[in-house]
Amino acid sequence: MIELQLDLFQYDFMRVALAAGLASAVLCGIIGIYVILNKIVFISDGIAHAAFGGIGLGYFLGFDPLIFGVGSAVLTAVGIGMVSGRARVSEDTAIGVFMATGMALGVMLLTLSKGYARDLYGYLFGNILAVTINDVLLISGLTLAIMLLIYILYKEFLIMSFDPVYGEAIGLPVKSLRLLLLAMVAFSVVVLIKIVGIIMVIALLTIPGAISRQHLRGLPSIMAGSAVLGSIFVTVGLIVSYMLDVPSGATIILTAAIFFFLSTLYSR
Repeated sequence: MIELQLDLFQYDFMRVALAAGLASAVLCGIIGIYVILNKIVFISDGIAHAAFGGIGLGYFLGFDPLIFGVGSAVLTAVGIGMVSGRARVSEDTAIGVFMATGMALGVMLLTLSKGYARDLYGYLFGNILAVTINDVLLISGLTLAIMLLIYILYKEFLIMSFDPVYGEAIGLPVKSLRLLLLAMVAFSVVVLIKIVGIIMVIALLTIPGAISRQHLRGLPSIMAGSAVLGSIFVTVGLIVSYMLDVPSGATIILTAAIFFFLSTLYSR
């Protein structure tokens, strides 16, 4: 039975899907921890939905939707960070406005585009089996870039995540660091849309880190544990989805959710 299940990786598209999933797992393991520590899960979800506006614009203009999705996500991240800094606009209000605007714009532009329905389901719910080797290279490059940034600014991000007041007191540019973190999340979110879709991207970004944090201590250990767990979820999800002929993105998320609930019961 195990040999039969592993035989599915003899196909090129399955190997590419697995490579993309594993690269995404490492990316989630690194950036997802900061999403949890800085309590910006809702912001990340808002960025994912707002990116749909850029995807719709890309379809409407006839260009690569993901390129416009990246631009839309980054602008949303910066916009939320700047608008929420104003006293009369709360952060959750800014997130709601940007999220609704992006989704509405995406739906409108996709409706006006010809042949949009072909890939609409894939962007909403993900289609890891449709990723290409170029997508794998993009995800791998982004993961390496974020790893480098985290390495260079490790101490600064650590202080910002645990004690931003102290960071401001010693002259740390906390607001700029937060905007940089949101931009990193925006890039990650758009890449993960290809794997599990807009609807479920936040789950893959946070569940592995949440489980790892329940059992490990020390930020590097938690990141490593999160990356390993994400890799397990992706691999198991791909195998199960292939055996049952069900959507891969949803299967990966359900696998992660089952592990999360079991972990929560065990760690109680």
